[in-house]
Amino acid sequence: MSEDTIFGKIARGEAPANIVYEDDLCLAFRDMYPAAPTHILVIPRKPIPRLCDATAEDQALLGHLMLTANKIAEQEGLGDKFRLVINNGEGAGQSVFHLHLHIIGGRPLKWPPG
Repeated sequence: MSEDTIFGKIARGEAPANIVYEDDLCLAFRDMYPAAPTHILVIPRKPIPRLCDATAEDQALLGHLMLTANKIAEQEGLGDKFRLVINNGEGAGQSVFHLHLHIIGGRPLKWPPG
């Protein structure tokens, strides 16, 4: 798995994205292929390929990503009606190997997901 992905390029400002939030640790942008009316990706600036590649050193960063997702959902008007998804590995549907959280909302969501 390469550390240089499209998300790494977005994080470094080398590729365009519709950014809705950014700080020193992460940034968030609209998904190019949304699964719902609101579909935003939250990525750490640090290149972590998969959630299972995170270490104890990343604990604060992972918490920051979760709290930031909640803040973005509120900012987008989703309130408490959204789903937060992390796909870990190709078998789980991960296609870009730079850890990212999907904020999905804006329509009723069913369970179980696909």
